[in-house]
Amino acid sequence: MDALEAVRSRVSAAIFARVAGDEGPARRDRIHGSPGPRRFGPADPIWRVHSDASMFVGGIRALLLQSLHPLAMAAVDQHSGFRGDPWGRLQRTSGFLAETTFAPVDQADRAIAVVRAVHAHISGTAPDGRPYAASDPHLLRWVHVAEVDSFLRAHDRYGARPLSPEERDQYVAQAAVTGELLGADEVPRSVEELDAALASYRPELASTAAARAAARFLLVHPPVPLAVRAPYGLLAAAAVGLLPVWARWPLRLPWLPVVEATAVRAAGTTATSGIRWAMGPPPIST
Repeated sequence: MDALEAVRSRVSAAIFARVAGDEGPARRDRIHGSPGPRRFGPADPIWRVHSDASMFVGGIRALLLQSLHPLAMAAVDQHSGFRGDPWGRLQRTSGFLAETTFAPVDQADRAIAVVRAVHAHISGTAPDGRPYAASDPHLLRWVHVAEVDSFLRAHDRYGARPLSPEERDQYVAQAAVTGELLGADEVPRSVEELDAALASYRPELASTAAARAAARFLLVHPPVPLAVRAPYGLLAAAAVGLLPVWARWPLRLPWLPVVEATAVRAAGTTATSGIRWAMGPPPIST
């Protein structure tokens, strides 16, 4: 193993440990090594999107966008413990995405059943006095729509192999399967339907103290070691750069179109390319 490959291996292990946690290697082996029919395969757009380094940018954007729904944000703020255990939440989320995308159908369905059982016990009252329930199909649809829109836009901008228009529709339709199984209603199955669904939620979105606090937590005081603050900052800047203009002010985020078209885009490309290099397969020995 040469020096460069040794560095790549160490960086890859560090990233994987953060994202997947202590159980990551065993979960990876179980997901990819277990026999059985799968909903999706390597040729499907959902495999390409969910295995790409652009997911790091899409994930941050999704959290920022999702926070704008007061009821969804209240559920996260009051029940998820994302501030106290941010890496644990990331690891559970990444594990769920991996299982529902790459695992055999029986494993994927078990993961979905676990999440539905958790949602059934999460309810409360938002600061504005409205009740909420994590199992509410309308709220589940919002979370799904914000997530799929974020993953798709991040892949469009920073993915190694961007999808064609037909593949973008296929991705939305494939992602809809998990959304529906989780209990969301009227899940979009094309990019046109996704755009319409996102627009339909805008009257419900608002700037709340919890949403602004979440944005500060993710962008100003991120739960990352000092040594990786710089690369995380590049990913975070790229995520903000992909937010629609109407989502910026409620989170007190700037809109700098010239800077975002040049410096921010270059930063996002650098960060995702670095992750892709680190997480890619090792070179074949000859």
